[in-house]
Amino acid sequence: MLLTSRGRRIGGRVALGLVSAAVLGVTGFAWTQLSRLDAGIVTADVIAPSAQVPDGPPGQPLQVAQNILLVGIDSRTGPDGNPLPQNVLDALHAGDSRDGGDTTDTMIVVHIPAGGVGATAISIPRDSYVDIAGGFGKHKINSAYSRGKNAAMTSLRAQGLTGAQLEVKADEAGAKLTIQTIEQFTGLSINHYAAVNLAGFSALSEAVGGVEVCLKEPVQDKFSGASFPAGKQLLSGPQALAFVRQRHGLPSDLDRIARQQAFLSSMAKTVLDAGTFTDPTRLSALIDAIQGSVVLDRGWDVLSFAQQLRGMSSGALKFQTIPVQSLSLPTLSDGDAVKVDPAQVKAFVKTALNSTTVAAVGEPTDGIGIKPVAATSSVAAPPSSSSTSSMPSLPPEMAGCVS
Repeated sequence: MLLTSRGRRIGGRVALGLVSAAVLGVTGFAWTQLSRLDAGIVTADVIAPSAQVPDGPPGQPLQVAQNILLVGIDSRTGPDGNPLPQNVLDALHAGDSRDGGDTTDTMIVVHIPAGGVGATAISIPRDSYVDIAGGFGKHKINSAYSRGKNAAMTSLRAQGLTGAQLEVKADEAGAKLTIQTIEQFTGLSINHYAAVNLAGFSALSEAVGGVEVCLKEPVQDKFSGASFPAGKQLLSGPQALAFVRQRHGLPSDLDRIARQQAFLSSMAKTVLDAGTFTDPTRLSALIDAIQGSVVLDRGWDVLSFAQQLRGMSSGALKFQTIPVQSLSLPTLSDGDAVKVDPAQVKAFVKTALNSTTVAAVGEPTDGIGIKPVAATSSVAAPPSSSSTSSMPSLPPEMAGCVS
C-alpha cells in the first residue's frame, strides 16, 4: 500500500509544517501535543534508498544537509485516495472531480544545511520545459506527476487494484517520477517529500488564524474566486487558496510564484508570532487541519527531524526562484512554456545553496530564542510586465506588496 497510518506527523501545505519545525524551537508542551500526531500520518514509499538519510540524535543540530521537495497538487482527491466532497470543491472554486489533472502546480525544494543555520527554498515554475525522467520526453515539469501516475494505471489495474487503492498506488508512481525529474533538472538529491492538496492548504491557513498579505492593486478573478482590495489584509480558508492559486489576470507565472513565496513567508511568521506552539487551542486546530491533508515520504520521522533543529538560536528561510530565459517558449504539444537552461539552473542551485547570506529577521518570539521569518527574494528571474520599472513607486506602507 502507498498509504500507511502511523499518526498525523507534523507536515503542512507546501512549507507550513516544514517551516514551523525548521525555524522554530518549541516548548515541552508543544512536543507533547505534536507527539500525538505520530500514530496515523499518510505516507508514501517514494524516496530511493540511496537518497535516504539516517535520523540524527534528537535535540542535537542537524547532522546532514537535506533537501525536501514540497509540492502542491491540483488534485480533487484526498491523501487516502477518496474524492473530496463536492461541497468542499465548490467552496474552493475547484470545479468537480473531473477537473484538475493531478499536476504539481507548486514545486519548492527546501535545502537545510548541516547545523540548521537557515533554509533556502527554491521555487521551480510549473511550466518549465524540461526532460521528464523515465523517457517521457520534453514537457512542462508540472506534468511529470500526472504522466507517472497515468502510466502506472494500466499495470495497477491488471494487478486487480481499484478505487482508492488504485488511486494512492498510482499517486506513488506520480510522486516518484516528479522526484526523479527534479533531481535530474536541478542536480540535487531529494531526501524527503511532502505533498498537500487544495483542501489541505485551505484548512491549514484557517488553523493559523489567517495570514497577512499585501496586494499592489485590487484583484477580481472568477476562476479562482480571488476578490481582494489593494493593500494589506488577512486571508484564510478559500480566500487564502485563491490568493496563491490565481492564474488568470496575472502578468506571468513568476508573479504567481511571488505570491506563493510571500504567503508562505508570512505564514511562517504568523505561526511564530501567534505562539501557536504554546497555545493549546491553536495547536490543536493546527493538528486537526493537518489530518487528512498531507502525504509524507515513508520513513521520515518529522518529529525527530524537528527536534534536531530545536536547538537553533536563530534561523531563517530565504526564497529564490530558478533563472528562466523566456516565459513564452512555443512547443509542439504543450502550448507556451517557460524556457530554462538545465546547466544554468544547476549552477544557480549550487551557488544558492552555498550562500551564507541567510539571516533571521525580527525579534525572538515566545521566549524560545528563535526569530520570525520574513525574508523573501526572487533571484535571476526576468522582469515581467508587473515590474516596478513600469509602475509608479509604491508608498512605504505598500513595500513588499505583490501583484
